[in-house]
Amino acid sequence: VQLQASGGGLVQAGGSLRLSCAYSSHTWSYPSMGWFRQAPGKEREFVASVSWSGRRIHYADSVKGRFTISRHNNENALYLQMNSLKPEDTALYYCAAGRARYEEALYREADFDSWGQGTLVTVSS
Repeated sequence: VQLQASGGGLVQAGGSLRLSCAYSSHTWSYPSMGWFRQAPGKEREFVASVSWSGRRIHYADSVKGRFTISRHNNENALYLQMNSLKPEDTALYYCAAGRARYEEALYREADFDSWGQGTLVTVSS
């Protein structure tokens, strides 16, 4: 699966951004999709993930209540709506895909097989 993330940019604290990830057609049965991020000088961390069905979702505690992940399988698209952004949300955001079961939402980085190139989100205080 090839992935292309977009939608990053510069926003003030408290603002919103919507990230998009377009993915290629695939032969995987039920790919789970996710977002990760890597801040300067830090390791990459999990943000959110969703199952193929869309019904199983995981969020990192740091983004719960502020970020919403969604997917449109008929459009081969994954989204991350980010509200109430904070300076600590500043990072390079990656979308990723991994082989999974129909209702399984992966969350461990090692379980994701394909990665996009990243899109930069900068939140100013």
